[in-house]
Amino acid sequence: MTATLSTIVEAIRDNLTTLNTLRDATLARSRTLTRSCAHSIRAIHRHEWQEADALLEQARREAKAMVEAVADQPTLYHAGYTQDALKELVEAHLVNAVSRKLPLSLPAELYVTGPTYLRGMSEAATEMRRFVLDLMRRSQVSEAEQYLEFMDEVYSHLITVDFPDAVTDGLRRHTDVLRGVLERTRGDLTLAIRQDQMRDALLGFERNLGADFAANNLGLQVADDDYGQE
Repeated sequence: MTATLSTIVEAIRDNLTTLNTLRDATLARSRTLTRSCAHSIRAIHRHEWQEADALLEQARREAKAMVEAVADQPTLYHAGYTQDALKELVEAHLVNAVSRKLPLSLPAELYVTGPTYLRGMSEAATEMRRFVLDLMRRSQVSEAEQYLEFMDEVYSHLITVDFPDAVTDGLRRHTDVLRGVLERTRGDLTLAIRQDQMRDALLGFERNLGADFAANNLGLQVADDDYGQE
């Protein structure tokens, strides 16, 4: 049967209608996924581990459903809103793993591409600054160093991924942001450590001074007693 322009256009219209419907559904799922990830990170910061685990599992299910729905539509899978939501999933899982010393999730376990995993890793490292600042405010400076070490390790790995942005989905910009956050965090933590060292030194000096003062007073008292006995 010879095709006419009407049948060709109608077939294309049907395909586009299906694609548009799927796009709307994927966009809605990406928003839900992003929200679940944000709530899980908030629960992690509050040490609400049971809620964090439930939200992370929910987010992983949402990601799986979203990815499976667009498996045959590369344009939707690689769309910015889809990959950004999956990046948030990576960030949430890595933040949870680092803060609780759990095994790291693999890209395949989170249904993401390599570049999306790397971008999520960068944002997870950036999120560590909040942990560092929270611990510094509680005078737990030594505990904050492990988060700085993770930030430094991530940055050290990311700068070795030297490929065009078209291949890495703009990873270079995320790496540059992480570098700035890392430098500020290192400076803040170094200052806090030095302040702690100075405070400890002053306290030690005060204790020693107090001991010397007490010893001197005791010596004077003994001398006075001896003089009075004479």
